Amino acid sequence: MEELKLLISIAKRGGVGEKIRITLRELSQEIGTSPQSVMRKLEALEKEGYVIKDTSGKRTLVEVTSPGIQFLESIFEEIGKVLYGNYIVGEVVSGVGEGKYYVEQYKERIREYLGFSPYPGTLNILVVFPKTIYEALYNVEPITIPGFSKGGRTFGDVKAYKVRINGINGAIVVPSRTIHPPKVAEIIAPTCLRKKLNLKDGSKVKVEVIK
Repeated sequence: MEELKLLISIAKRGGVGEKIRITLRELSQEIGTSPQSVMRKLEALEKEGYVIKDTSGKRTLVEVTSPGIQFLESIFEEIGKVLYGNYIVGEVVSGVGEGKYYVEQYKERIREYLGFSPYPGTLNILVVFPKTIYEALYNVEPITIPGFSKGGRTFGDVKAYKVRINGINGAIVVPSRTIHPPKVAEIIAPTCLRKKLNLKDGSKVKVEVIK
């Protein structure tokens, strides 16, 4: 773990594409270990082919190699799969009461585009993981439910992302104009999820995003 932190520290300081001058003490302070330990870890990284280094007085010239960059990219990709994966973890919160009205207005189009008749209301989830709903949905192609005009009012497009909660299929809906921050996911389903899953405010839920 400390070797990875050391490699990241060198890259972060600009040691990509050129050698940078840095003292072992500076590196040790950044990763929280001793200068002697940093030297051993640098030698290990050099043996792996992830860095090249030269010593000039008290300063060390060090650079992350192409294999080192590829290693960091592979770690980044794996972390991305975890942080921006196909699920959302959060807790149930109360909405402001407008979900029922809007679901009623869009229900025919929801049936047409999503294939189910929605329960008149939404389940609101305050996202705990990842940071926002968009980080879980960024690589998922949404289904766009087109807007319409009715009774002199204009209802905008809605982006819908298919999800599953405890085996029940539904969708996260993101209106073109929404009062909810990106930390709150509004979920529609063919049944009342609160009653079906015995949920209340504060209940923890895991939402699977269907890709």
